[in-house]
Amino acid sequence: MELKNLTRISEFFLLGLSDDLELQPLLVGIFLSMYLIAVLGNMLIILTVSSDSHLHTPMYFFLCNLSLVDIGFISTTVPKMAVGILTHSRVISYGGCLTQMSFFILFGCMDGMLLTAMAYDRFVAICHPLHYSAIMNPRLCCFLVLMSFFISLLDSQLHNLMVLQFTCFKDANISNFFCDPSQLLHLACSDTITNDIVMYFVGAIFGGGPIAGIVCSYYKIVSSILRVPSIGGKYKAFSTCGSHLSVVCLFYGTAIGVYLGSALLPSPRKDVVASVMYTVVTPMLNPFIYSLRNRDIKSALWRLYSK
Repeated sequence: MELKNLTRISEFFLLGLSDDLELQPLLVGIFLSMYLIAVLGNMLIILTVSSDSHLHTPMYFFLCNLSLVDIGFISTTVPKMAVGILTHSRVISYGGCLTQMSFFILFGCMDGMLLTAMAYDRFVAICHPLHYSAIMNPRLCCFLVLMSFFISLLDSQLHNLMVLQFTCFKDANISNFFCDPSQLLHLACSDTITNDIVMYFVGAIFGGGPIAGIVCSYYKIVSSILRVPSIGGKYKAFSTCGSHLSVVCLFYGTAIGVYLGSALLPSPRKDVVASVMYTVVTPMLNPFIYSLRNRDIKSALWRLYSK
């Protein structure tokens, strides 16, 4: 395949989900519906938590920030894809591609960091209930959110710097509906093995760190719960973690699948499906998971509806 100089590549082509023209209106309808559900659902969570004084606790403070990040995460990819389908244009400029990739990594990494902060919150609530208010004070909560943002920003800029190092690309076609960082690295003319090593090293630090924090927190939580003598007490403790654990499994399960799949068994179509799961489906389902499985949120929603 002929190598193309960066000076001659001013744009990339997003191949999207399907080449079938008859499917395009259906895809627009489905994804815009999912986008609206995700945005409205997360906004409802933010409104509910901010308007109900009973929910002004660290757990729901993190949930509000997670909902805000989820809105940004899904807004990074879906609107651009919908506009591309409606205008019959799959072109994205080089600068636009880097910008989209930067925001995608920023919000995606921050999602993982906030899930880790929420896991720590559950660990303190279950393992150190008497010191919960003293440990999870407003200053620490704000610090954890700010730290999540700056670490995610660093991850985003590291990926940007990696792509800016490339002097040429093998192709201008990206087999996805957004500027996927892993695919951009594979399009580079330089040694792909080196790119993979760097990508997985960065991923191990910024992705492995939060996963390790979540696993460690839940190990301590499970150990503490198993020492509770009554079955009712165990169920009550586990029920406070159910929503968070469901979101963690959904988000990290699909994200890890994309990273490992692209390395072990490269398949653009499978990568696209997995990308849809963690960039679109997860932000859409989060409000439902937290509202349907959380008694406090359901009560607050009912009070908001009554007003």
